[in-house]
Amino acid sequence: MMGSFVNIAYIIAAVLFILSLAGLSKHESAKRGNLFGMIGMVVALIATIFSGESGSIILIVLAMVFGGSIGLHFAQKVEMTQMPELIAILHSFVGLAAVFVGYNSFWEIGDSINTTMYRIHLGEIFLGVFIGAVTFSGSLVAFGKLRGHLSAKPLVLSCKHRLNALALGLSFLLMIIFCSSESSGMQFFALFVMTFIAFAFGWHLVSSIGGADMPVVVSMLNSYSGWAAAASGFILSNTLLIIVGALVGSSGAILSYIMCKAMNRSFMSVISGGFGFDESREGEESGGVCRESSASEVAELLKNAQSVVIVPGYGMAVANAQHSLYALTTKLQEMGILVRFGIHPVAGRLPGHMNVLLAEAKVSYDIVLEMEEINDDFSKTDVVLVIGANDTVNPVALSDPNSPIAGMPVLEVWNAKNVIVFKRSLGSGYAGVQNPLFFNENTSMLLGDAKKSVESILSSI
Repeated sequence: MMGSFVNIAYIIAAVLFILSLAGLSKHESAKRGNLFGMIGMVVALIATIFSGESGSIILIVLAMVFGGSIGLHFAQKVEMTQMPELIAILHSFVGLAAVFVGYNSFWEIGDSINTTMYRIHLGEIFLGVFIGAVTFSGSLVAFGKLRGHLSAKPLVLSCKHRLNALALGLSFLLMIIFCSSESSGMQFFALFVMTFIAFAFGWHLVSSIGGADMPVVVSMLNSYSGWAAAASGFILSNTLLIIVGALVGSSGAILSYIMCKAMNRSFMSVISGGFGFDESREGEESGGVCRESSASEVAELLKNAQSVVIVPGYGMAVANAQHSLYALTTKLQEMGILVRFGIHPVAGRLPGHMNVLLAEAKVSYDIVLEMEEINDDFSKTDVVLVIGANDTVNPVALSDPNSPIAGMPVLEVWNAKNVIVFKRSLGSGYAGVQNPLFFNENTSMLLGDAKKSVESILSSI
């Protein structure tokens, strides 16, 4: 009887998770999607705890309270600018959990009868540990890069593809040994060696990717964590875990593919860790004299404009300027000026970073447009305000085939009549590429904290 209730609860939870993903696909329904996901997880946890197969309920509840308290503590402390690295470190936990589940399952089965199903289960354990280990180490490297503890520049080894192929080849050989050996000692040795190879493989995959492509890396690791969870589901014979892992893995893969198309990158290169910077692509240095502006001058420019486009970037998140931008947007709209936002698919440090910030500031979804929706309108725009964006508005992506960001579609803001760039300094962006936009005749630089600059403009208006 209990098994029937558990199965029903799992079906309900699975439907709620699917509704959650559907809700998260649109700004208007994102809050509802999050709510569905939370309810689904509560249902899944309660059903699993009381299924009779979970061991000591007291220990599980204590672990949930302890882990939940830590999660709640950090969730309240984390800033929006720290969300990318938080997501990366959470992915690493999923990968490490898959490794632990795999090892625990291997120790539990011991010297089972040599049957076909037994060998299949060994294969599930091996793949679960491999995917989990790759996700764990790769996510730690992504966390280090996003946090600034590791250099955003890629690790460039002359034989990196051969090393990746060697790691995969050795892992495949160890899987054959693991699944076919009659000795539990030999099996453990094969699993143990593969785990360290997978750790090194995941570390090298993400280390080889440059900073400009980190949003895609976060999405890719999200997919990996999903497949790691699905592998754990197979190991534990847990249907819901398989479903949830497959949903996360496939949605992450689809998102990675969409972002790769938006950046003119090869999806297969993402998986192999072979995209981003290249040792043969140095790019060319841009130089010139930039023209600085003041808040009062920008205010006069905006008052005389008919069309304004705001292009946010990571600098907006750092300055927490989204609320000030909302106030400025409202003021300009009251003056009869058309105001819109142009969002690059990889603006910020993770997919949808800018959309989340603008939604937090209550900016209307109707005026937040994607890159392909706004690019053709820049030539008819009077003023573009670039708030902390750099690589996503860099014309070098289209003009210099030797640039590390060559071929990446960008917001063509330089086609507008006037461009105002809000930056703390004239330094290059996260990709480490100088931006000649700063030196264009129709570009003015408003240096300093973006939030204070926007507030000064609003006061002048």
